[in-house]
Amino acid sequence: MNVVVLGASPKPERYSYQAVTLLAEKGHAVFPVHPRIDEISGILVFKRVGDVPKPIHTVTMYVGPHRSSPLAEEILAACPERVIFNPGAENPELVRRLEADGIECLNACTLVLLGTGQF
Repeated sequence: MNVVVLGASPKPERYSYQAVTLLAEKGHAVFPVHPRIDEISGILVFKRVGDVPKPIHTVTMYVGPHRSSPLAEEILAACPERVIFNPGAENPELVRRLEADGIECLNACTLVLLGTGQF
């Protein structure tokens, strides 16, 4: 499954870093996105969601509403099947826009979903 990690971090203590590495470990094609980072744990980082190869199954959000709201059109253009808003990344306005386009939205923790086999 192709998974975008929006707000990926190169810092191992950050949950977004842990999501990148665990997704890869579980066999997913992971596409970290961060405008100022080139790689995370040997995985190429993309500057924008629009740069990621399609199809995208899931976008997992690790940025707050002040960063995710301006990316709404870019996320919609990527046509993901679902978007996961991790704790602290919740954005009800963006959820409404995505769901209006038929994109499934979850307020959940990617790490918990992966750890419990619900991803």
